[in-house]
Amino acid sequence: MEIENILNFLSGVAANNNREWFLEHKEEFERCQTEFREGIDLLIAKLSVIDPEIEYLKAADCCYRFYRDIRFSLDKSPYKRHFGAYICRDGKKSLRGGYYVHVQPGHCLVAFGCYYLPTKMLNACREEMLDREEEWRQAVENKAFLRLFGRPTSTDLDLDQENLGAKGFGLSALKKLPRGFNGHEDMADYLRLKSYACWRRMDDAFFCGDKWVDSVAKWAKPAKPAMDFINAVLDDFD
Repeated sequence: MEIENILNFLSGVAANNNREWFLEHKEEFERCQTEFREGIDLLIAKLSVIDPEIEYLKAADCCYRFYRDIRFSLDKSPYKRHFGAYICRDGKKSLRGGYYVHVQPGHCLVAFGCYYLPTKMLNACREEMLDREEEWRQAVENKAFLRLFGRPTSTDLDLDQENLGAKGFGLSALKKLPRGFNGHEDMADYLRLKSYACWRRMDDAFFCGDKWVDSVAKWAKPAKPAMDFINAVLDDFD
């Protein structure tokens, strides 16, 4: 990607988040959006080698709208400050786990897995972890996974906050074991999680050129077993 152009545009949006400025820079936006989508198409092709379920997707299926829905928000800024894409078999609005790319000046990251899930789904995942504990531990306690993402979080984090660490596993966690899961303290770190996403924050320069695609695909391999484990549970809700 021509990341410098994209970051310059996004910095401009952050400083001038209004319709007048945006219309004056509409052509710049369209060029940056095209550049970002071309990068996502490259990533889809690379990830399809390890995940054939997504091979039919195009960037247009995965990239989020740049225009914010401000109807129920106190923040009336009309435009987002980032470009984001969620590559998932069932679409970018699906609860199913997938691959996320976030480009924002000073806050770039890539992530794998599920964002927040409804309580019913969370509990089904927790029960499956207990039933297949050894398989789950193999997915999230092997050397490659721990080196790239680390162990589960013990606090609440937010993708929009600067306190998001350089790497991590789980964006939010209960302080205590969830109701109905007492007596499983040895699995507490996993049972308390409210999301099953792992991530790595990147320097802005990471997305320069096309080599970043190879790195993301390489990281996806150790992330995928845990994602597949959770997705197999979520598929039962379809």
